[in-house]
Amino acid sequence: MERRNSFIKSVLRTVPMQFRAAPRQTAANNLLSIVHALTWTLGVVATQRLFDAITRAAAGDAGFADCLIPLLFLAAVTFGQQILNGIHNFYWSIVEGKAQPYYRKRLFRKLSVLDPAVFENTEFLDDVNKARDGVWWLVPYSMTFLNIFTFYGVFFVSVGFYLWSLKPVLLVTLLAAFIPAVIGQTVRGKVFTKLEEESAPLRRENGHYQSALCDREFFKETRILGGYRFFHRLFTDTLKLLTQKTWKAERKTALLQLALNLLSFAGIAVSAILLFNATMSGEVSIGAFAAVFRALDTVFSIMQEIVNSHLGDMNQNLGKVANYFRVLDMPERVGEPGAPDLTLGITAENVSFTYPGREEPAVKGVTLTLNDGETVAIVGENGAGKSTLVRLLTGLYRPSEGKVTVGGLDTSLTDPSSLYQNTSGVFQGYQRYKMTLAENVEISDTAAGDANRMETVLRDADADMTIPPDTMLSPEFDGIDLSGGQWQRIAIARGLYRSNGFIVLDEPTSAIDPIEETRIYEQFRRLSEGKCAVVVTHRLGSAKLAKKIIVMDGGRIVDIGTHEELLARSEGKYADMWAAQARWYARSS
Repeated sequence: MERRNSFIKSVLRTVPMQFRAAPRQTAANNLLSIVHALTWTLGVVATQRLFDAITRAAAGDAGFADCLIPLLFLAAVTFGQQILNGIHNFYWSIVEGKAQPYYRKRLFRKLSVLDPAVFENTEFLDDVNKARDGVWWLVPYSMTFLNIFTFYGVFFVSVGFYLWSLKPVLLVTLLAAFIPAVIGQTVRGKVFTKLEEESAPLRRENGHYQSALCDREFFKETRILGGYRFFHRLFTDTLKLLTQKTWKAERKTALLQLALNLLSFAGIAVSAILLFNATMSGEVSIGAFAAVFRALDTVFSIMQEIVNSHLGDMNQNLGKVANYFRVLDMPERVGEPGAPDLTLGITAENVSFTYPGREEPAVKGVTLTLNDGETVAIVGENGAGKSTLVRLLTGLYRPSEGKVTVGGLDTSLTDPSSLYQNTSGVFQGYQRYKMTLAENVEISDTAAGDANRMETVLRDADADMTIPPDTMLSPEFDGIDLSGGQWQRIAIARGLYRSNGFIVLDEPTSAIDPIEETRIYEQFRRLSEGKCAVVVTHRLGSAKLAKKIIVMDGGRIVDIGTHEELLARSEGKYADMWAAQARWYARSS
């Protein structure tokens, strides 16, 4: 029952969506299907007329001219069938080309309004992988279902009337032959839905290993460090496991389908015997016998096509289509619109946050206030919760407990776009977009279109000003390559280009030496005057530029103060970290 309900729900959602995605093309395709189906039935009638004419001519009751017209009629119908078949197949690609972008846009839009925290959940990432795979099956799924009615349905109804008019039992035996095939596809669909659930995590793993072997970002490290064989083995192992699971499912369903196909064939054989007896007894003419024999062959082929191919594909891909709708049905992050007043600052009241699928909170009971015009540094060892706290303060994540307000707006109750409208940031995991230099900077504020402003932020970030703005930053697209440090400066320029009253630098300078980092943070402090600003850094030499330093450890704030105040507390965490880094630089020099 659950399986049937899932199939029905998927059909009820895909068909209306298909008409929204490509209304004219879908309607035209189904009209073609109806006309195409009627030509097949017309071919059966034309066959009867031709053979009846030949029979009369053989008996001396008709001449050559009486046979010529039915022959030309059958030839015209057969030619028309082939023409319509070609047009129908060609038009299918037009429908697919029109609808596919719509389905992708729906998925991408949905992903853009989900709570960003769900992207930390591996189960969700598996669901996204399945949904992206499901996009490619939505058009075949919906169009196949429609064609079952508009083509196969019309053919069966029209030829069914024809068979019923000759001998009603012929139609009954054909329907009985159809039932075993449907049972087989029901089982097949269940097996392949389970296969899809088991395969999605393996596909993600296999895709990652393939990237490690082939992608430009990985090849230097995998070759120099000798990781090629390691990743090749992992790629091969996961591919082998995927293949084994698929083979097991195919073997199980193929054996069942073979047995059920034999039952269907038996039903067709019974129909053929009944037809022969009816012809010998004079109930039907020889022309009708030839026409029905042709119809039986066509009906059997079409049954196999519907059940083994179309219904089989629908059942096999039901899981993929269902996964697409599973993501579309996920709750969106919504809230009330508003305009943050950053003169009110940013506050966190007893805030805790736990990542999906984890038990230990990443941030625990944090309370703090960022005042307007204040530059704050957040420091701590790896895993202390610094970046998670920043995501909470910007409203990117909603707290599991407690309350965060940005400019007087509660982040748990406010529409995310309202929270982000005056916020900018540069993060450690910055993106290297395969676009021009100008586009890499302007992507943070595409509506601005200010060349002078772009030149200013590139200079402030100390980016290479000798590169023309229209230079493609990707060797894959006939562009140039940049060093890690150059990319970081462009990422910083991108963050500065966006108009903001609250800006965050979350360890964006890991590929820049400490001296240059200090200069960038000095520039950042100058540029962020009069704004709320947060700097996350593991280099305490840069942190001392802030008016206030927040020290984190184990997800908690363990100390707050200026650089001098924190150093004065000789037993404090900050003093220990400062001493450790000072010894490291001393040894390095």
